[in-house]
Amino acid sequence: MIKFIGIPASPGIVIGNTFLYLENENNEIPRYSIKKNQVESEWKRLLLAFKEAAEEIRGLREKAELEISKEQAAIFAAHLLMLEDEELLSEIQVRLKAECQNIEWVFWNITHELSQKLIAAADPYLRERAVDIADISRRVLNILLKIKKFSLADLNRDVILAVHDLLPSDTLLMNKKRVKGLVMDVGGRTSHTAILARAFDIPAVLGLSSITREIQDGEKIVMDGTSGEVIIAPDRAVLKRYENAIGQYKKMVAGFSSIRELPSETTDGYRVTLMANIEIPEEAGHVLDYGAEGIGLYRSEFLFISPGKIAEEEEQYRAYSKVLKAMGDLPVTIRTVDVGGDKIIPELQNMNEKNPLLGWRAVRFSLAHSDIFKIQLRAILRSSLEGRARVMFPMISGIEELETALSLWEEAKAECRTQEQAFADNIPVGTMIEIPSAAMTADILAEKSDFFSIGTNDLIQYSIAVDRSNEKVNYLAQPTHPAVLRLLKMSIDAAHRGGIQAAMCGEMAGDAALSPLLLGLGLDIFSMGSLAIPAVKRVIRSASIESCRTLAEEALKCRYTKEVNALLEEWQREHEGGKAE
Repeated sequence: MIKFIGIPASPGIVIGNTFLYLENENNEIPRYSIKKNQVESEWKRLLLAFKEAAEEIRGLREKAELEISKEQAAIFAAHLLMLEDEELLSEIQVRLKAECQNIEWVFWNITHELSQKLIAAADPYLRERAVDIADISRRVLNILLKIKKFSLADLNRDVILAVHDLLPSDTLLMNKKRVKGLVMDVGGRTSHTAILARAFDIPAVLGLSSITREIQDGEKIVMDGTSGEVIIAPDRAVLKRYENAIGQYKKMVAGFSSIRELPSETTDGYRVTLMANIEIPEEAGHVLDYGAEGIGLYRSEFLFISPGKIAEEEEQYRAYSKVLKAMGDLPVTIRTVDVGGDKIIPELQNMNEKNPLLGWRAVRFSLAHSDIFKIQLRAILRSSLEGRARVMFPMISGIEELETALSLWEEAKAECRTQEQAFADNIPVGTMIEIPSAAMTADILAEKSDFFSIGTNDLIQYSIAVDRSNEKVNYLAQPTHPAVLRLLKMSIDAAHRGGIQAAMCGEMAGDAALSPLLLGLGLDIFSMGSLAIPAVKRVIRSASIESCRTLAEEALKCRYTKEVNALLEEWQREHEGGKAE
């Protein structure tokens, strides 16, 4: 029995037999010398292979548009762009003439070098884009070498798919009725594979490093797409534990319907709002199943980095409109693009920035590229007629940045009027509280904001000066640190004094164990991954607001994080028997 811990990329628990799919591993690439007079014929072979590959990719793009969305079909549009890249073609031709090697070897060498550069990049997004290079490379090489590979569309039994790195085309074409789960050596939550797995409701654990070297084809495994656990050859005790976990998971999912329509209200009538966080438009349709009362965070980054180019205004307009229509009368809060840090636009940002998390990111990037920023703002304005749009600016550090962003918002409105493009009146505009300076001047920011949304992931990181991705220090990133609690209280109180609501869209909002504390601090709106909503709602419905306020008062007096955690544990013990329905 071997246990792995990976990245939980798509929720769900599965027990099943694996299908080890290693078709994407590089086969032996033939290498031989050619004569000078053969260079032209080799070059023509490549051009014909590119043409055939382009026809296949266009078919995949059409399939993606029909089965998923135009936004996700952009993955394959980016693949087409690479086949048309004149710089790439020129480099291949130059090297072919200089080296006089067969075209398969020359092409593989160049694409392999490019892929390795991306894999070595510090930016996780760029590392994940290496899979696109691999997809195109393997497709062209299969055509050149006349290799017919097994298609995952031909799967005829239920399996947990185990792969090193699943190509986007394979994810789209696979028999999704037969693939019950996915485990992968590489990848993260923002990889194309993860996005498509969530869109298809297939549980997935990625970033497992070496699972394909440890696993045998047909071997039984258990995988948990919620926790990231994968166990190879589980013993009876583990199987029984996970069978029970599957039963509990199914019971929890079935129980969603019983609590879905009930209000998020304490036992003494105090009402809050529970919303969902989403990353792609396809997720909007699912959040209502979990009882979401709106979308508190719609991340727009995929429109800027996923297709390999910044989305044009019409493409952004369609994406925002799709979510607004799906949510009907419920509010949708669109966060303007938050690139930088670990999300880079290669064409516009320096990948070697010394301190990217403290650097040119989020609203700082937007204000420096006002033309790109206003394209997004116009797209949001135009889509606002399709539902209840709200917009918020990320990583505001002070009133100067907020006022500049608001002035560009007004300019975007004026441009829409000039073009006779209608938009809704009085769209709420909010400020994200993610930096200690914003929390400490929240009273000033409240004067120019329609609401606050607290991004606790960054607020914790910046207030404690800890890199959450650094395994040596990430233990310090404690949401119950006294400094974090004081900043939260300061921000929430400033919002209320300014007559606006305080929301939270960081991971802290989806932690049911922290819900009574956040209630007591006065939080109005909790926004989280949709799967967490029922658990948070149950805690809220089992608590009284008075007990939560008492808990918060005691927590704010604590000097140590462990004291706060002890208070929470004591509160949970006292309220375990509380009525949740």
